[in-house]
Amino acid sequence: MNKKLIVALLLLGAVVVAYLLFQISRSRTYQFFGEIIPRVNTTNKAVALTFDDGPVPGGTEEILSILEQEQIHCTFFLTGAELEQNMEEGRKIVAAGHELGNHTYSHVRMLLVSPAFVKQEIESTDKLIRQAGYQGEILFRPPYGKKLFALPYYLSKNNRKTVTWDVEPNSFPEIDASADKTVEYVLQKTEPGSIIILHVMYSSRKESMKAVKGIVEGLRDRGYSFKTVSQLLAESH
Repeated sequence: MNKKLIVALLLLGAVVVAYLLFQISRSRTYQFFGEIIPRVNTTNKAVALTFDDGPVPGGTEEILSILEQEQIHCTFFLTGAELEQNMEEGRKIVAAGHELGNHTYSHVRMLLVSPAFVKQEIESTDKLIRQAGYQGEILFRPPYGKKLFALPYYLSKNNRKTVTWDVEPNSFPEIDASADKTVEYVLQKTEPGSIIILHVMYSSRKESMKAVKGIVEGLRDRGYSFKTVSQLLAESH
């Protein structure tokens, strides 16, 4: 076998490996270590509505007001940096009976990162979540859903669950730009045990915020109830 062919095959192999690692890093359903949860296996018409990022003033109060009106409890995956800056907002979420999850401290893509960095990002945010008054199990969600080696390994060694999602309207710009389209998409895609992800905290997410009421009422009309992720996991069978 000539050298050019060998080099070509090696390059092809490297491209294939890089592609496979990229797909694994963004997968909602697979990781190299530990448990990943994109949805819950249940026949009960129950779902978990989850919110990423924050807390921030304004957005926190608005979403809490909507959820209070609808009388449901949800799971908020908060970043440590924003929680540290807005601890009172975090405490408001806890006081309203919602679940807090860990979304790392700095919200960076957890791909080519060191074990020490992973440990710092997660454990510093855990401490802030406890300072906010939350006492339950702290679930974890990776920013952008990205993970590769160090993050899943740390979570596995510490018996932590990776919570992703199976309904993600914000990932499609043409849907994300419209509250009505967001509601329609969620109603079409949701199944028993679904974990729905929304981003509502920032002023740029007004359409998502406007969609929350329609999502809740539309799913409720279809016979669905709303749980925190931990409550939904308890229904797994």
